[in-house]
Amino acid sequence: MYSPPTTRTDEQRTLAAQSAAAHALGITFTGPRQWGYQGRTLGQQARHPAHGACWLRLISAPADKANGKLWDGTAEAAAAFPTVHKPALHALHDLDHDGFAFRAELSEFITSPTCSPEPVLRTERNLAPAWWTRLRSDLDTVAATHTTRVAVRQQWIARALPQHAGVPAPDITRWATAHGDFHFANITEDPIILDWEGFGTAPLGYDAAMLYAYSLLAPATAATIRRELPVLNTPAGATALLVVAADLLQSCSRGDHPELVDPLHSLVTSLI
Repeated sequence: MYSPPTTRTDEQRTLAAQSAAAHALGITFTGPRQWGYQGRTLGQQARHPAHGACWLRLISAPADKANGKLWDGTAEAAAAFPTVHKPALHALHDLDHDGFAFRAELSEFITSPTCSPEPVLRTERNLAPAWWTRLRSDLDTVAATHTTRVAVRQQWIARALPQHAGVPAPDITRWATAHGDFHFANITEDPIILDWEGFGTAPLGYDAAMLYAYSLLAPATAATIRRELPVLNTPAGATALLVVAADLLQSCSRGDHPELVDPLHSLVTSLI
């Protein structure tokens, strides 16, 4: 759920940290606030004297947990994928406030709208062949880039597939680097790929499988994804689809995207 923090205290703490980060980075806000999942992040358009239009994204965590994959992901992605189409990272600013740590990421402002306002695609998209060519190139570059970061673990797969998809868990033999949260709300109409904090190794084809699974309510677009991202039509791609189905069904069990439950179960049935 994309909404402010659940308590007024948490909201005010985040807003105070955002104000302090804006002052330190020398920016002026020019757009409305946009809260992330359960108020864990806060984004807002801004203007910088040198960089022009920017986007300030603020992430927060208890002070003793301000590290790890999600905390460092944006900065590490900027270094790992210099040729991939994504927002340029201009600056980072860390600060502590009231027992919490905050990281402000000042990035290039992307004017192109995302292909969907939310992860679940609800309307068909007719995207040009050149759009898919560029997206495939970026996904290939990401997959071929070595990283020590992990997006999906074999241990989680061993638990999640029997529990949520009702199928035995395979031993993954082909791994590749993945964006890790690859859906149309994180891809613009250019295309530019947004939100890199969760990248890491995953089963080969994981990003393509996630894009497909989140598009099951738009069957024509889902069919296009299978055609344009051919890894999905390989044994590795079928395995990635099962892993993603379990991932999203686990999310559904927590109340997210209930409309995907039946299509995801149908997908699992078709794969086995």
